[in-house]
Amino acid sequence: MSDAKKKNGRSYIVRETSSGKEFELASRSGTTGPDVIDIRSLFTSHGLFTYDPGYGSTASCESKITYIDGDKGILMYRGYPVEQLAGRSSFIEVAWLLLYGELPTQAQLHEFDRSIRTHTMLNETILRLFNGFHYDAHPMAMVAGVVGSMSAFYHDTTDIHDPRHRDIFAHRIIAKLPTISAAAYKHSLGQPFTYPRNDLNYCSNLLHMFFAVPAEDYHIDPVAAEALDLLFILHADHEQNCSTSTVRMAGSSGANPYSAVAAGIAALWGPAHGGANEAVLKMLEEIGTVANIPKFIAKAKDKDDPFRLMGFGHRVYKNHDPRATIIRETCHKVLARLGRNQPLFDLALQLEEIALKDPYFIEKKLYPNVDFYSGVIYRALGIPKSMFTVMFAIARTVGWVAHWREMITDPEGRIGRPRQLYTGPTRRDYVDVSKR
Repeated sequence: MSDAKKKNGRSYIVRETSSGKEFELASRSGTTGPDVIDIRSLFTSHGLFTYDPGYGSTASCESKITYIDGDKGILMYRGYPVEQLAGRSSFIEVAWLLLYGELPTQAQLHEFDRSIRTHTMLNETILRLFNGFHYDAHPMAMVAGVVGSMSAFYHDTTDIHDPRHRDIFAHRIIAKLPTISAAAYKHSLGQPFTYPRNDLNYCSNLLHMFFAVPAEDYHIDPVAAEALDLLFILHADHEQNCSTSTVRMAGSSGANPYSAVAAGIAALWGPAHGGANEAVLKMLEEIGTVANIPKFIAKAKDKDDPFRLMGFGHRVYKNHDPRATIIRETCHKVLARLGRNQPLFDLALQLEEIALKDPYFIEKKLYPNVDFYSGVIYRALGIPKSMFTVMFAIARTVGWVAHWREMITDPEGRIGRPRQLYTGPTRRDYVDVSKR
């Protein structure tokens, strides 16, 4: 994929209706996917901006990292279908792939894994920062704040133009974010922090830091660690979404990379983005019992009712979410092992079954998405709703860092500066307060 040549772009003639004037716009073609119209000179040459609220039809950058075809349900990292990576790879291997563009050799993977394991410790002063947060502070607020502070501890390695510093930052933030997240969770419980263990792999170490306590031994369930690893692969990147675009935008100013990632964490916190899996659990709790499902299905179909089935459908995918197809089997496996005799999980499975067969949902392609299954899995693993978005952030940090590295080394990169359609007052003169 990375070696494929670009197709020749086409030209488009734009005609102004009132005057009949015409001008030409050229398109650019990627290795796959829709062409884009190059409008960089539109204002300087013709005095025009484009108008695209939410940037739904705007390519903000050129990227070689992730490709999505929402109509066909395709998701690829560096050209590799996510189905293959989920079935045969690991999160650490996928992290290398996203960062460096190719699958690692065995030696490279071993050294990368060793580097991540040995960078998980936090400076004790960073740990003491958590004591400044109130006991009921949201974990995302704590994680965003602590990540933003990291540049104050590692300012000697934040030269964004130094390739070695970029590598140190990438390894450090990927390694330490689970430790930061676990510390936020422990602080919310009033429990002592659990230090990382270098002998454990990425997801096992995370579970250990979350759930181990000094008073007794903690046994890591391999099914739980395997489920986390799969979830992290599926959440590692998703093209130019809101939080990734935020990291790119913040980083385009030349800000230190910890600040850019902290901005991405803040963007991810929104309920329309990373908070969707938390909303799934809230919805299931609102439905309450299997007997109430028909009533809530009817509410979801009623266009005048504000109730929505959370975790169904996706803005990008107009077919099955490929991540949901992959994780569905793991969800059932986790529930069979860890979620027995829990009414909420029976409710989730019944809702899934009904929605997959209901003509209304089939017609509108409202299939369960990755948020539906990930929320259910996190709940089965004992992770509270307040930590769901934090788990998302741990996985997505890899994608953020990959995009930040790509953006910072792009020779055509510029500081992000969107334009606007101004609809406010035209020029008017100031009136003295005594005359108003």
